[in-house]
Amino acid sequence: MSWIQSITPDQASGRLKVQYQRLLAPDGRLDNIITVHGLRPHTLEGHLALYRAALHHTANTLPNAYLEAVGVLVSRLNGCAYCVAHHRAGLLREAADAATGEAMLVALDSDTPGAPFTAGEQAGLAYAGKLALAPATVSVADIEAMRAAGLDDGQILEINQVTGYFCYANRVVLGLGVTLDGEALGHAHG
Repeated sequence: MSWIQSITPDQASGRLKVQYQRLLAPDGRLDNIITVHGLRPHTLEGHLALYRAALHHTANTLPNAYLEAVGVLVSRLNGCAYCVAHHRAGLLREAADAATGEAMLVALDSDTPGAPFTAGEQAGLAYAGKLALAPATVSVADIEAMRAAGLDDGQILEINQVTGYFCYANRVVLGLGVTLDGEALGHAHG
């Protein structure tokens, strides 16, 4: 559901129908963030390409659960309950075990997430929060802090890209009134 017309799977045809078929959840549903792109299927292609490259590419070296954690943090800061709900489920799916996933979620509810995140991961979360809320205030000192905490430049880029993706997705959801109505959480579009 959204404030603009969404194209459901049974309404789709042509290129959009092909895209939807690849994305259907096992129960035959699509997330509303997918169907809101139905009027302009090319934007769905771009959205999914960025999502997959930022969060689910095999060349990423940061753990998937951590990248989901960045998404949860950024979405919480941006006030996007839709993305928080989906990516909390994604974090739990990607975590090494349930206890670690739950501990990560508890830490993310803090203004300064600590354990179970490593020093490098904590520095990355601080950077992601700053980039999401006050991007013009980010400086080389933020990059140096992540390096000092053990992250390499490729990992810093991963955090930057995940943060940028979630700022984009949060604005799609919030700007078009996308809701969780009729969704099952945790379905990945990878």
